[in-house]
Amino acid sequence: MSNEGPSVGVPACRSVRAWIVLGLVVVLGLASDLWTKHAAFEHVAEVPVRIDRDRVIELFESGRSVGADIPLHAPRVVIPGLLELTLVQNPGAVFGMGAGKRWIFVGFTVAALAFGLLMFGRWTRSHEWGPHAAIGLLIAGGLGNLYDRVMYACVRDFIHPLPGLNLPLGWSWPWGGREVWPYVSNVADLWLLIGIGILLVHGMRAPKKA
Repeated sequence: MSNEGPSVGVPACRSVRAWIVLGLVVVLGLASDLWTKHAAFEHVAEVPVRIDRDRVIELFESGRSVGADIPLHAPRVVIPGLLELTLVQNPGAVFGMGAGKRWIFVGFTVAALAFGLLMFGRWTRSHEWGPHAAIGLLIAGGLGNLYDRVMYACVRDFIHPLPGLNLPLGWSWPWGGREVWPYVSNVADLWLLIGIGILLVHGMRAPKKA
């Protein structure tokens, strides 16, 4: 009789339950991202904001802000001092980094999604539902922002946490901003951060191989 414990499970790619967990997290994560983006751009400003892909490309190629067509609007305060909603069209990657390199990010995202599936199938076991959910969140976040880049040539952002909270002692970031969290993001970015966090915790807690 083998004395191998449940930690030696079959690869996740051979487990129906593991695929179900992954699929459910991806579907729910992607749906929540796309729905919240749609709702924000419908209701945060005084009028619904429609994004035209050709117009975004035209604005970027002319050197103007891709968000020039978003009407001026006051942020919607959800929790005073903690969370507000404001509309931003982001031509870059997560938190606006690398603006303008849209097709590079599309290619990178596709490669990252393929790597996530490889990691699920080859490097996780059937019982490791935490990593499966984390990989599902990473895939959902990647697909959510990939959809925006392909359909709108930019990413729809609207979540601004800790508005107006500045760094202590008069400090500022290298680019000049003083807000603790100067970025406007979306639910896809949140899923990416949570997924990475879960995988990091899992990696630190995993038993070391002899």
